[in-house]
Amino acid sequence: MKRFLGGVLALLQVILCSIGFLPVDQNVNYGGTPYEPPQITTPMTIVQDGRSDFAVVIPDGADAAVRTAADELQTYIRRISGAQLPCVTQTAYTPGMPAIVLDDREPALRADGFRIRSDGTTLRISGADSRGALYGAYTFLEEYLGVRWFTPTLEVVPEKGDIVIDAAIDRTVEPSFSVRRNDCAGTNDAYRARSKMNVSFWQEAADYGGALTYVWWDVTLDRLVPDTLFAEHPEYFAQMPDGTRSTDHVCLSDPDVLRISVENAREAIRTCPRSAKHFHVGQKDNTNYCRCDACEALYAKYGSVSAPTILFTNALADALDEEFPDFTFTFYAYGETDRPPQDLSLRCRENVAPVLCGLHRACRSHRLTECGAQDGHETFDNLFCEQPCTIAEDFANWVKVADTTYIYDYTINFLNTAQFFSNLETMQSTMEYMYDLGITGYIYNCGDGHEAAFNELRNYLLCKLQWDVHADVSYHMNDFLRAYYGEKAAPYIREILDIQTSQIRATAHAFDFDWHYQSGFYPPATVRRLDALWDKALRAADEPDERFRVEKANLSWEYYKANLFIGKYTVLNPLRHKENEALYDAFRAHGIGRVSSFAVIPEKSEVDFLKRPFTWG
Repeated sequence: MKRFLGGVLALLQVILCSIGFLPVDQNVNYGGTPYEPPQITTPMTIVQDGRSDFAVVIPDGADAAVRTAADELQTYIRRISGAQLPCVTQTAYTPGMPAIVLDDREPALRADGFRIRSDGTTLRISGADSRGALYGAYTFLEEYLGVRWFTPTLEVVPEKGDIVIDAAIDRTVEPSFSVRRNDCAGTNDAYRARSKMNVSFWQEAADYGGALTYVWWDVTLDRLVPDTLFAEHPEYFAQMPDGTRSTDHVCLSDPDVLRISVENAREAIRTCPRSAKHFHVGQKDNTNYCRCDACEALYAKYGSVSAPTILFTNALADALDEEFPDFTFTFYAYGETDRPPQDLSLRCRENVAPVLCGLHRACRSHRLTECGAQDGHETFDNLFCEQPCTIAEDFANWVKVADTTYIYDYTINFLNTAQFFSNLETMQSTMEYMYDLGITGYIYNCGDGHEAAFNELRNYLLCKLQWDVHADVSYHMNDFLRAYYGEKAAPYIREILDIQTSQIRATAHAFDFDWHYQSGFYPPATVRRLDALWDKALRAADEPDERFRVEKANLSWEYYKANLFIGKYTVLNPLRHKENEALYDAFRAHGIGRVSSFAVIPEKSEVDFLKRPFTWG
């Protein structure tokens, strides 16, 4: 009863905020430590009036990544100042001469870490490894010289002539997460390195420090135990509740399944064309897991459906460990295997890591430790009653059973990618929570080509946070908005983001796999205010590229209004179908082919414009 009454009060608050009777707190805290730009107390001049006495120094026999770091320093310093710094090896360098010295010998640092220090004559960028040296070079260009890589196709290089830094820099930097992946649309090896992402799954990227690659990734059990075996050996596959067998899943308790999987994994590793060191165990995307007596006994014994997966991956790793001693074997904690074992004595081997996918059930408009898991159905309980914070608790327990844990994150609304998704305020707090728990890797897998609203901004911010969970989100957001939408339009876009974030926080939950197209509720006065801000942003964007981007972003607001019959999309407008048709044309004109991740927008002749645009997906 207490829970129900709490839900009633929550519903009442939503109603009052939605009609404007209760004011909504529009102070949005995006999180992070306030950014402090580098200060110059004693100047150290690298370039003056287009001239420089400095050289870029690399170790004798430097590998490809260090040479790339030198090339990037030379290229961007020339573009900034006009000065071409020569590159020499350590043997040709006379100590004490003005130089930017690159090396990969800071063994006290964690992998990918670096140290930047200056003494008035020499600037040293030292990495824990060659990739760390490369990341150090990019950080120097970005934070000390003002270079920005906002997207794979949008970079900003200031033209300031002179280059002056502080003569007493001494800064050590290490990544929050050792494994980082975020491939936005158009990502290449260079952009991945510039944003300090070190996972590509498939590309070696030797020139950019190499990358973590997999022999097999994602759904792999169908290759470890091919469906073609079903005819002769149905016992290898999942038993359904009615006693039948199905290829939807594999029976991980069957000893022959392990034997076959070891053989197939061994062959895949031996023949892999990459120098990959990761192998993944991934089930098919359904919940028809095995209900045979042996599997059910393990579920009961350890208190979780994940138990056979842990035991199976441990056994696979154990069988292959002697032949492939430096491999990491990962498995999905996803769907039915989301929950960790209740019996924490069941531990992952040292070289076995769960990939935790539970965030797909998390509300993204409220903090992970404040808002519990919900299933997305349109029930009073899901929408308004308080839910236990099981996701946060699950992650805390996964860390107890595994030395290495990776997060697999998806932060867009798959069913309605075209509408604003309110996760910008909670990204930093979520990542900081993971880092504090001891999560070691963060794999974001939904930036790849999705046409989600504000996805370019989201991807940029996520990269910053994967590298440093304490990054100042507001600072980086404003930096991005000015470059992407233009100096004049950026303040209006920022105000729009703040209003939408706060309004959704007060009136709705936001989920990655969301059933609803409402995305929060806005009182009429707030709708008018947002309309006015969009008009101002559109008028302010006077450069063609910036205007195009503002127009494209505005479509998320128009999509929302059209779905809720707001303004010109009202059912009282006899020409509403024409407004919907114009919206369709605008989506097409701005290169948006989906309003949902699961289907392309149909041809115009197939669309009924009397229906709301969420039906296009």
